Amino acid sequence: MPDTSTGSTGNTAPPSRRTVLAATAGLTTALAVGGTAHAGVPTPDDRKLRALTARMTLPEKVGQLFVMRVYGHSATAPDQVDIDANLKEIGVRTAAELVARYRVGGIIYFTWAHNTRDPHQIADLSNGIQKASLAQPRGLPVLISTDQEHGIVCRVGKPATLFPGAMAIGAGGSRTDARTLGRIAGQELKALGIRQNYSPVADVNVNPANPVIGVRSFGAEPDAVAGMVAAEVAGYQRALQVAATAKHFPGHGDTAVDSHYGFPVITHTREQWETLDAPPFRAAVRAGIDSIMTAHIMVPALDDSGDPATLSHPILTGILREELGYDGVVVTDSLGMEGVRTKYGDDRVPVLALKAGVDQLLNPPSLDIAWNAVLKAVRDGELTEARLDESILRILRLKAKLRLFDEPYVSQGGVDRNVGTASHLRTADRVADRTTTLLVNDGPLLPLSRRTHPKVLVVGADPASPSGTTGPPTGVLAAALTELGFTATALSTGTAPSATTIARAVAAAREADAVVVGTYNVTAGSAQKALVEQLLATGRPVVAVAIRNPYDVAQLPAVPAFLASYSWTDVELRAAARVIAGRVAPRGRLPVPVQRADDPTRVLYPVGHGLSYGRGS
Repeated sequence: MPDTSTGSTGNTAPPSRRTVLAATAGLTTALAVGGTAHAGVPTPDDRKLRALTARMTLPEKVGQLFVMRVYGHSATAPDQVDIDANLKEIGVRTAAELVARYRVGGIIYFTWAHNTRDPHQIADLSNGIQKASLAQPRGLPVLISTDQEHGIVCRVGKPATLFPGAMAIGAGGSRTDARTLGRIAGQELKALGIRQNYSPVADVNVNPANPVIGVRSFGAEPDAVAGMVAAEVAGYQRALQVAATAKHFPGHGDTAVDSHYGFPVITHTREQWETLDAPPFRAAVRAGIDSIMTAHIMVPALDDSGDPATLSHPILTGILREELGYDGVVVTDSLGMEGVRTKYGDDRVPVLALKAGVDQLLNPPSLDIAWNAVLKAVRDGELTEARLDESILRILRLKAKLRLFDEPYVSQGGVDRNVGTASHLRTADRVADRTTTLLVNDGPLLPLSRRTHPKVLVVGADPASPSGTTGPPTGVLAAALTELGFTATALSTGTAPSATTIARAVAAAREADAVVVGTYNVTAGSAQKALVEQLLATGRPVVAVAIRNPYDVAQLPAVPAFLASYSWTDVELRAAARVIAGRVAPRGRLPVPVQRADDPTRVLYPVGHGLSYGRGS
């Protein structure tokens, strides 16, 4: 793994633990690491944490509530383009300057912010951030987070281990696999210095038209989703020192609007919410989840004020805190998303979120506006300093549980021992083999024989890699099939192939013995549908692989063999290739129903549908 870091965050030994101030030294060893303190008589551990809080200045307290993005691969010497982006968006040059100016309690890593080039660099960046924060007066360790859901949302890519996403795990039906995912993902993230993961998704995807959740959900059955959520949380807890996050409370599964770009309204009654949306979150709380992320959605049955859940006291305090009994960290979804900015300005949103019961304010569009708004609200008396102290106590409890006070740094040897190991990669492949779902197999066409169909053309969509390190899907499928004994070639046709592209694919298909086509969110008027229909007209056997939503099968009823992989990352595509070649039997079962395209009120394939070789569903 190359070392691409520069400056003081290079591949050197991490700073000594003595750099942690004496006020915090040894604190974690005095804390009850096994659980979270509850309301009532303060424990000795809480007294130590409250003493830390009492020494903070008000600006430092405000900073502790924020989790912010920052551009660059290094805490002190990022590339010039990242310095420019930081100056434009945050008013600082580097991550080190960010923690010095605003004393932020957390930083979130993104691929697009150039934080995650490779494992050694990520570890160096994490160490550089911790060193910069701990060097401040009354310095505290930073809680570094990311969205490593696996599947279609993944910030850390190869050579780290990438698992199938949630809906694929739901199709596999194994809580053991969900637990294994959490354990290995947690182990690898910890080695990189990432200590809070915004996963698992606890939303129940009951709406096939959901544009933002979809295959990020384990499925459409509340109890099944609840079981998977609890299992993955247990896996993270076994990994130790990485906090899992259940999202997006109170449930984002039944929406046709993406809260990144609009303001979704969930019309479930209170009874429907209790039945459909609440079970996975209740399971997460029972499992001891460390943090819960809010949703920028309106649920009138839970709060008829017109506010998003992120800003709703009845939802976050009344339901989550008081009814569900949750006393862990509550983090907002990104405050840059449109769903939380529709009704109020960027200066009001963080204040209202804190008044609602939030602890961590994630990624505001302008940190300066948000930070100063919270500071002003306290000085003006709208927020009390005691209210800030409540959230700071929860945040410090979590940092103490994660042993960040005693072990804020990671090592390069730890990266080598834990990240992307051969054992982890083999495990991910075995898990993926249990997820591929065979929806249709007329003839049967599958498994393909390399003797009767030696020459295979792979066409279809090639969406960008979720982590920036996998794909393209057609190339991955073709390479995997070639390794399995076929002669396979790839031809990318995209999500909206032109007539010329379709003609080129059809001409190539006539020279092949079979065609594999990757589909991506096919609609009634999609050019992908025209592509598949013209490929079928050649008379060549056609195998379709839905590389995102399994609902594609309803739009392509004439395809003789149809698989669902639930994502287009390499691990899932290689598993699909093994199923196509007959190296493994398909074992996945639909975790969501697929409605008919011509009559969405009727189910084409129910939850649990899935074929195998030699027997039916």
